[in-house]
Amino acid sequence: MTRDGTEDDPESGRLMSERIASEIRSAVLSGEMRPGTRIRQELLAAHFGASRIPVREALKQLENEGLVVMAPNRGAWIADVNSEESIEIYKIREAVEPLAIGESVPNLTDEDVETLDRIVRELEQVTTLEEYIKLDREFHLRTYSRARMPQLLAMVERFWNSTQHFRRQFVSETYAKDGFPFSDPQHVLIMDAIRARDVEAAQVLVRLHIRRTRVVIQAKESGAAQPPLASRAALPHARLGSVYRGKSANE
Repeated sequence: MTRDGTEDDPESGRLMSERIASEIRSAVLSGEMRPGTRIRQELLAAHFGASRIPVREALKQLENEGLVVMAPNRGAWIADVNSEESIEIYKIREAVEPLAIGESVPNLTDEDVETLDRIVRELEQVTTLEEYIKLDREFHLRTYSRARMPQLLAMVERFWNSTQHFRRQFVSETYAKDGFPFSDPQHVLIMDAIRARDVEAAQVLVRLHIRRTRVVIQAKESGAAQPPLASRAALPHARLGSVYRGKSANE
């Protein structure tokens, strides 16, 4: 019998594995555990008072989520992607996340919309980078959450996990460079499209939102001047669908 009783009580082992995975996940997404950090399974087991069995199961789960890398005879470490890999992921996200929001918007309930609206308002009031990163992630993943495509949603979340540190860097060096709070006009525009149930506008806005980050990352890597960030004033507040289908707002 192991210290945590996993051999005699599989349910206890499952709960321990979930607890370990949850704590590591939170530490990675918050930036407490940095990309490339080596994970010592024996230290984790000692910390949680568990055997290595639930530790291994937790790490396997986190590997499936794109947060951990495991290799035979080499151990495990927090997943890291370089700028080239990150740009590739952002290009893929530009293709798949508009699909996710397009499949989700028609199924969002009034309560969902109210929750999303509240998150956008909270984003404009946050005072720390970590608060912003957490709410930004919650907002976008919630906008996709009603898509009845579980494989797509799992792929999207994995991509978000893989590029978490790039988003943190992007926010700190662009919108938040002058401090908090600040307002991201693209969140407001996406919310406008969702509230209007304008699927096409929501898809285009999400694509532009992701592309903005990718272009800034590419510009930084090449040493080129960073493009200006979009302002809400530059885009009509009403009839977003018409605007993004290439029509005049007054048409």
